[in-house]
Amino acid sequence: MTETITKLAKNHTLSKQEYISLINCNDKESLEYLRQKAEKQRQDIFGRDIYMRGLIEFTNYCKNDCLYCGIRRSNKKAQRYRLTKEEILDCCKNGYDLGFRTFVLQGGEDAYYTDDIIVETVREIKSQFPDCAVTLSIGEKPKESYKRYFDAGADRYLLRHETASAEHYSLLHPKDLSPENRMECLKNLKEIGFQTGCGFMVGSPYQTVENLAEDLIFIDKFKPHMVGIGPFIPHKDTPFRNEKSGTLEMTLKLLAIIRLILPKVMLPSTTALGTINPKGREMGILWGANVVMPNLSPTTVRKKYMLYDNKICTGDEAAECRFCMQKRMESIGYKVVVSRGDYPDLQK
Repeated sequence: MTETITKLAKNHTLSKQEYISLINCNDKESLEYLRQKAEKQRQDIFGRDIYMRGLIEFTNYCKNDCLYCGIRRSNKKAQRYRLTKEEILDCCKNGYDLGFRTFVLQGGEDAYYTDDIIVETVREIKSQFPDCAVTLSIGEKPKESYKRYFDAGADRYLLRHETASAEHYSLLHPKDLSPENRMECLKNLKEIGFQTGCGFMVGSPYQTVENLAEDLIFIDKFKPHMVGIGPFIPHKDTPFRNEKSGTLEMTLKLLAIIRLILPKVMLPSTTALGTINPKGREMGILWGANVVMPNLSPTTVRKKYMLYDNKICTGDEAAECRFCMQKRMESIGYKVVVSRGDYPDLQK
């Protein structure tokens, strides 16, 4: 297996069968070799710098009914909320004072936030904090809407592709959502000029090793600037409530493989990783990740943005999250930096 890993580190691509063999590998020595290769690749480009993104979860209303998601339309137990533009700007001000230079506005697909409201909010953030990047993660929109957000100053857009298999996609989503439209949105975002992010859940229901290999092939071909992956964790008020969670081991393995496919990619060590293991986020960094996303949302709403059960840090103030993360990174020999953290070829 070390030959396959060496080949991936050198060529940044493998065949589908080679990806499958690597995903199935459980040999400890081979996996440690994979980890070391990924960490070296990341250190060669980014050193020991870890980039912070300030996450602002501004609405948990969503028109969609994805089977895995705690804020799905059909969940009548969800306590819904929306942040005003002023509340979002307060989160940014707080974050800026704490050293954040990227703000991630994430929410369900909520028609209340028209394109005009999103554009106005982005413009105001860029006006007040001109040295900061704005990332949007608000789902599938028409190309014209994406173009308006970009022209208003949004720098990045995260849209997980969820799965590269149309069959698997249909098992996770209602019939009114199509994998073709998802992929079209990603193509449009990249064409417009966004630093674009895709990604998937590790261990989602019905996922096969072949599905994961197809995800890696898609990522290889699409060449996103960011990839967000994390373990699937069930939510008690969804149809997948009794499904098993994804594993730490598989998530770490895939982080390392993605780092070797895309050496310059921005790769978060997610909150979901920290939810399934107390040291999950630190381990993610040691397996090739280079981004962490402390939460800047008001503590009054944190517990309400519950995509999955047992999410960590829901009671912490922004400062607690930020300095906790700094200490965690320092404990493994890394440092959180005050930087926009752009994709290396697009530094501003």
